[in-house]
Amino acid sequence: MGNLGRSAIVRKPNETMRLIVTTFVGIVFGFFIGVSFPTLSLTRLNLPSNLLPSIDLSYIEDKNSGLSTQTFLHAWSSLKENRNSSTQAQKLNDTSKIWAPSNPRGAERLPPGIVAAESDFYLRRLWGKPSEDLTIKQKYLVTFTVGYNQKNNVDAAVKKFSENFTILLFHYDGRTTEWDEFEWSKRAIHVSAHKQTKWWYAKRFLHPDIVAPYDYIFIWDEDLGVEHFDAEEYIKLVRKHGLEISQPGLEPNKGLTWQMTKRRDDREVHKETEEKPGWCTDPHLPPCAAFVEIMAPVFSRDAWRCFWHVIQNDLVHGWGLDFALRKCVEPAHEKIGVVDAQWIVHQGVPSLGNQGQAQDGMAPWQGVRGRCKKEWTMFQHRVANAEKAYYKAMGIDPPNSTAH
Repeated sequence: MGNLGRSAIVRKPNETMRLIVTTFVGIVFGFFIGVSFPTLSLTRLNLPSNLLPSIDLSYIEDKNSGLSTQTFLHAWSSLKENRNSSTQAQKLNDTSKIWAPSNPRGAERLPPGIVAAESDFYLRRLWGKPSEDLTIKQKYLVTFTVGYNQKNNVDAAVKKFSENFTILLFHYDGRTTEWDEFEWSKRAIHVSAHKQTKWWYAKRFLHPDIVAPYDYIFIWDEDLGVEHFDAEEYIKLVRKHGLEISQPGLEPNKGLTWQMTKRRDDREVHKETEEKPGWCTDPHLPPCAAFVEIMAPVFSRDAWRCFWHVIQNDLVHGWGLDFALRKCVEPAHEKIGVVDAQWIVHQGVPSLGNQGQAQDGMAPWQGVRGRCKKEWTMFQHRVANAEKAYYKAMGIDPPNSTAH
């Protein structure tokens, strides 16, 4: 018992010293942890940004620890600044990612040098060098919406267009291979969709970025007589008179609806006319000026880039579009006109009517004609409402003139 007592007494000072040293080391260690925690620990933890803001700072604040909410917020702010700076630097130095805002929408991640934003209808070979594919690049495009029954008339029309024109046929009857009896057809582009109109085709296949290589785009019907027409001479007159949107004059006694498109034999081009009393609210507005019909319009590249957007996706007949042509050129009464020296005959073949369907006791053509009229009214309302909404949003009074 005595030995045990002495041993315990001897160890007491050692244990006391150990306790003192341990306490001192703990205090020093705790001090350094407390000092370094706001600036060091948070940056090393790298917690998700959506986690830290959700922490209840008032709950973790310990007044006795010396780590206040203010200190914590300061540390968090420093952490975010460091992370933002790091992210910006990473974006600038990260060569694995590309973002070019000047690229077309959707192509921002591509290096600009590889972006091919435009196309064409030039036919390419399946062999050889791409640079040697084209012996000629056509400067103009002519489209016809056709059925095989009108093949002879279309053949005569196509032959009025030189090798400077790309020929594009839209087939509403689904018959395409039969056209190969014509030599030119083998070099033409053929697009087929049953019972569609030329404006349906135009909206889907003549996007401005597709027809960008062509100076002028002819969008013509299949029933036009072209005995007195030459396409190259027509282009010369269009350039000479500064026409952005045009059409050939119509032979006076055939298929004439508007006085504006009636051919005059005393001049090369005319840009205005006189109509029936009350038809024109202004001599510079349709149908007395700034107007051609939709049967045989010709657009410059720039005018088409605008007008393609005017074509409504669900309105297929195009009635009323001719009254909206003026929206795309300025001044319209000077840049829209009729070329009298190169004129055509509108034969008025009712091909679209035959593509209709008998319904409610009406013949096929009656249903087609009824929809034409409805679309014209719908288009008028859309243009008028769009203009009103625009001027209202801009906080300005609309002009007196609206779409007809």
